[in-house]
Amino acid sequence: MASWMYYSFLVILLWGIVGLFQKLGTNRASPSSLVIWLTVGYGLLLPWLLPDSNLLGLTWGDFLIGVLGGITNGLGVWALFASLETGAKASVAVPLTALNPVITIMLALVFLGERLTRLQWIGISLAILAGVLISYETRPEGIAGAGGLSPGPVGSGRH
Repeated sequence: MASWMYYSFLVILLWGIVGLFQKLGTNRASPSSLVIWLTVGYGLLLPWLLPDSNLLGLTWGDFLIGVLGGITNGLGVWALFASLETGAKASVAVPLTALNPVITIMLALVFLGERLTRLQWIGISLAILAGVLISYETRPEGIAGAGGLSPGPVGSGRH
């Protein structure tokens, strides 16, 4: 197995666990507070990350890409926390937000000139279908149309 696969599986494990921490956190604090504490958590990793970094060798363009990536990541995390705080179930919101690679793929096609095979397009289509299916919830008994799928809002208050 290629060495990058081990890192990929580690991401799956760690980000799977972090989804639980994110929901628990939004039950106790605001999205803004959680982003601040998340930043503190990143800061705690600095002693481990700095020895392998090449900060002095970066160009201003490299710096800008890193900062823009940090800003978009922070805003995305805040939006996830806000969705969890306003009632989204972690079991729905976190997997749904995991569809972000679809956006990355589209951007890579446009800006990086990357191409996909037919099989990869099928995989993307199935991922989008999975996102649609996971975001649907059945209506509780006693409501008109009970048992059917409704594309209504995910969650309805704190969980």
